[in-house]
Amino acid sequence: MEYKIKLIILLLGILFTGLTAGLCFNWSNTVTSGIGRLDDLTFLQSFQAMNRAIINPSFLIVFFSPVIFLSVNAFLYKNANPTTFWSFLLAAILFFVGVGLITIFKNVPLNEILDKTILENLSAIELAELRTKFEQPWNRWHIQRTITSFISFALLLIGIIFTK
Repeated sequence: MEYKIKLIILLLGILFTGLTAGLCFNWSNTVTSGIGRLDDLTFLQSFQAMNRAIINPSFLIVFFSPVIFLSVNAFLYKNANPTTFWSFLLAAILFFVGVGLITIFKNVPLNEILDKTILENLSAIELAELRTKFEQPWNRWHIQRTITSFISFALLLIGIIFTK
């Protein structure tokens, strides 16, 4: 029974970390580069609409559950091969800091600023200023999430290679 629980936690951690890494990668390579070509108002409206749509149970479960699964996984493999344990522990820490904390303390506050703004009431100059204040910092922090989610996923795969 213990083996099945360990395996289920590991597989769910890998699955949700992989999905998050894929989401971050695709968002960086398609969504932000595509809407980055739009004029200020359309860009901000598009980002505002996507931010509102993405907050749903499926997304929240997939995006944040690795924080729990990877932490539990590292604990369950504490007596495993040292390479496995350290790979799993580093994956958990990286995901927590690089995806969880960055999302909560960097991207979400920017999303909230955008969400509270009635874009249609802003002048062209104000729209340009808001875009400048939002776009570059949001993308910079998102790239960090993309990199750390990818590395976390890779570390999980490395850990599997060294399991007994």
